[in-house]
Amino acid sequence: MDRFVWTNGLLEMNETLVIQQRGVRLYDGDDKAKLDVGVVLLSTHRLLWRDQKNHECCICIPLSQVIFFEEQAAGIGKSAKIVIYLHPVPENKEPGPYQQSKYSFIKLSFKEHGQIEFYRRLTEEMTQKRWENTPVSQPIPTGVGPKAARTRAVGIVGIERKLEEKRKETDKNISEAFEDLSKLMEKAKEMVEVSKSIANKIKDKQGDITEDETIRFKSYLLSMGIANPVTRETHGSGTQYHIQLARQLGDILQAPLEERGGMMALTEVYCLVNRARGMELLSPEDLVNACKMFESLKLPLRLRVFDSGVMVVQLQSHSEEEMIASALDNVSDKGSLTAEEFAKLLGLSVLLSKERLLLAEKVGHLCRDDSVEGLRFYPNLRLTNNF
Repeated sequence: MDRFVWTNGLLEMNETLVIQQRGVRLYDGDDKAKLDVGVVLLSTHRLLWRDQKNHECCICIPLSQVIFFEEQAAGIGKSAKIVIYLHPVPENKEPGPYQQSKYSFIKLSFKEHGQIEFYRRLTEEMTQKRWENTPVSQPIPTGVGPKAARTRAVGIVGIERKLEEKRKETDKNISEAFEDLSKLMEKAKEMVEVSKSIANKIKDKQGDITEDETIRFKSYLLSMGIANPVTRETHGSGTQYHIQLARQLGDILQAPLEERGGMMALTEVYCLVNRARGMELLSPEDLVNACKMFESLKLPLRLRVFDSGVMVVQLQSHSEEEMIASALDNVSDKGSLTAEEFAKLLGLSVLLSKERLLLAEKVGHLCRDDSVEGLRFYPNLRLTNNF
């Protein structure tokens, strides 16, 4: 910690912010620093830390002081950390929070996750060493004497230089992006052709391909999983994490919902999503919080809670009137139905079938007979005057 110096937290000329993460505590070696939890910022030249409550409390250390760094996995009651080993204290070091320390390393403890992305970006900066190629603007003498005050190279010339460098960097990024996009489009065309070929073969050979083989083929596709699942480590915690998770759920649940009649129990969604995520399992609480954001994000899915407390995810186009009409038509055709019989007819779970029947009963279209043989639903003849 004695390598850190006080700073105002402002970026220097030619310095660019790379990433920042909230909820990070500093360790002086193996000991907790006397500073509170704050925000850690990584720039092209420095590693900065700012107190979350007192923004005037800000310290930094040049990236050139870093020897190497490593990850430290989280444990029971312990947050994941990044351990950074540092060079000895320079002789001309400016004042900082610590005058001396018995350790030659510091630790960044990530209380709100996000350490994976931060570690990746730190690795990139230490590999590229951009602070050597674009050093920050050095102070220039005022010409009054050897001990004269010094000022930064700012003004119109400095601003123009900064804008020109940003323009060149933007042009470079756009060129690389379009190059990657071209490669992606080539692969996308190949994948579209493959999908069309598979669809045509299934259509042409409907008699040769059994239903079991079709289910097996779909299970193979599902086992491929989500290529880049949203996690707390990559997107931090809180609202931003649930927003990104809700968007990803909107993408992967669209097709399964359409195949299942537009509605799935939340427990079924939980199993389906975690199967696709592989090792990056999702907690029930995070799933519910993400599903609650479907409507605010204007996604085509909705979280619905029935009167019994059963929670389901359904398509926005899945109307309540259609569910009631379907239940009434099937019960009228069969004379009476139990939830199990209705589930077999529609290919739904017994839980969802029962909720549909109860919904139709609630509006008066069906009536029940609850006996030792179980719960059975009948058309409400009083409503149709057929009694």
